Amino acid sequence: MSYPSVVLVPLALSLSTVLYVLYGLLVNYNVARKTGLPLIVLPFDCGNPLWLIIDRKIVQLVHRIPFCSGTFTRFNWRGWEIWDRYRAHQQLGDAILFVTPGKNYLQLCDAEAVSDIFQRRADFPRPPESTEMLNIFGPNIGTTDGPQWQRHRRITASSFNEHVNQRVWIESILQSTDLIHYWSSKSSVNSVAADTRTVSLHVMSGAVFGRSYRFRGADEDSSSTVEDSSSYGEALRIILDRCIPLVVLGRKNLSNPWLPKSFRELYQATLVFQEHMTEAYESEKRTMMRNDKLEDNLMSSLVRASQANIDRKGSTTGTHREGLTEEEVYGNVFVYNFAGHDATANSLAIGICLLATRPDIQDWIAEEINDVLTGVESKESSYEAAFPRLPRCLAVVFETVRLYTAVAIAKSTGSSPQPLKLGTYTVLIPCNTVIIPNYSALHTHPRYWGHDSLEFEPSRWIIPDPHSSMTNDSQASSPHPVEHFKEPPTRNSPFVGWSGGARSCPGRKFAQVEFVGLLVGLFRDFKVKPVPLKGEDDGMARARLLDQIRMDTGMRLLLQMLHPERAVLEWRRR
Repeated sequence: MSYPSVVLVPLALSLSTVLYVLYGLLVNYNVARKTGLPLIVLPFDCGNPLWLIIDRKIVQLVHRIPFCSGTFTRFNWRGWEIWDRYRAHQQLGDAILFVTPGKNYLQLCDAEAVSDIFQRRADFPRPPESTEMLNIFGPNIGTTDGPQWQRHRRITASSFNEHVNQRVWIESILQSTDLIHYWSSKSSVNSVAADTRTVSLHVMSGAVFGRSYRFRGADEDSSSTVEDSSSYGEALRIILDRCIPLVVLGRKNLSNPWLPKSFRELYQATLVFQEHMTEAYESEKRTMMRNDKLEDNLMSSLVRASQANIDRKGSTTGTHREGLTEEEVYGNVFVYNFAGHDATANSLAIGICLLATRPDIQDWIAEEINDVLTGVESKESSYEAAFPRLPRCLAVVFETVRLYTAVAIAKSTGSSPQPLKLGTYTVLIPCNTVIIPNYSALHTHPRYWGHDSLEFEPSRWIIPDPHSSMTNDSQASSPHPVEHFKEPPTRNSPFVGWSGGARSCPGRKFAQVEFVGLLVGLFRDFKVKPVPLKGEDDGMARARLLDQIRMDTGMRLLLQMLHPERAVLEWRRR
């Protein structure tokens, strides 16, 4: 190739790319401006997989250039909502259209409009590209629509039952008991995120597969029992951490020898996770065939409910299938692990760090836990007797999720424009517009949450009973007043931590029971604080930790603390 060709080919490609971007922006801008909504023009598509890999690095680089900060560095990166909170909507309005070369993205901070979108699931489907990552092992409740989704919902909803919640409670208490023993035996702990991930994995393993494992900390030796758990857990971690190449290339293509080693490791992780699911699935089927009693776990519930539907209808083929295929069982089990493991683990790590900044809230929930479990060992407590009487602990869960929602659910107008009421007027949202309910703005806007909307205040979820000052009549000596949890409204709610409408998260109770159970085991007899740096007192250390949570929490696959090892905590008995 001649020297001019070497120069001209890259120039031509670069020019073509620039022209393509400008053309996409022009087309989408002309569509967007007809809505009359405030517009923000961004050079990169917010959902472009390549951009999602490099966005933070590029934005940080541009931010260092003098006079280059603007809408690009403020909005064109994953997780900008956590830093900005409600401020963009306070400045520009409840609905803002981001114009990009690929698609237009409608950012919403209007509780009534968001509720309307969730209720009209046929008009506002989930964009297919947002659920591709969930389709790795098979169709599931997160990736289907219409009659297929209704079938998945009916079967999977029956799997999230009170028997499973009881199993979640038992596993959470057992794991948290081991966890607090490990943490309190050390002078300081900087492995909160890693350890809560292990705990959540073990709770998930017990609740989904019926397999219990003892907790071991980040620096403890492994045994053969733990190795079995970690192979499943490590496979899941690799899949979740490296999901973008998995989506872009597809599962089978990752095994090509010319691809980087990390891609082949990702392929191997999918095989390990598949083997784990297959082994559990076949075990449950054999148990059913022997007419033995199935355990109360999600896998057995899925197999039982699916088989019951097939038997009742007498058909397993065609469009009238009522049960789940084996592939669909695997798809749903993966979604359970994706949402129930990583999301809960991240929320729990953030919640513990938030509590470390508030010793008063630790005392508040410890008072409730000890009152409810008077005379009962934590390991002997039951879900039915304890969980409904722990509204303060549940308030900590909701307040953590309010401030740091693990994942936001995107919607779309699909192939047809859709009318949407915004305040007193109706806007026709163009077709193929991605709609992003701005959870971070909805959950912190002073219009909905008051002047302290950015503060961690679990008491906002508690309603004291004005008619009684005692827990119950049989505990007249208890100083703990009767309190009720303030449930968010089912319609027009500014809280959408587990989504809303018919497609709200079916595992929300699962997550709540796990989180509350872990709080019981951790805070009944212990308290936590950040370890002060040289020259700091306890108050300064708490302020530093709170600042770290606010500044260092961002999006990877889900919302999480980006450098949790910097949060060094000390656990001591009360």
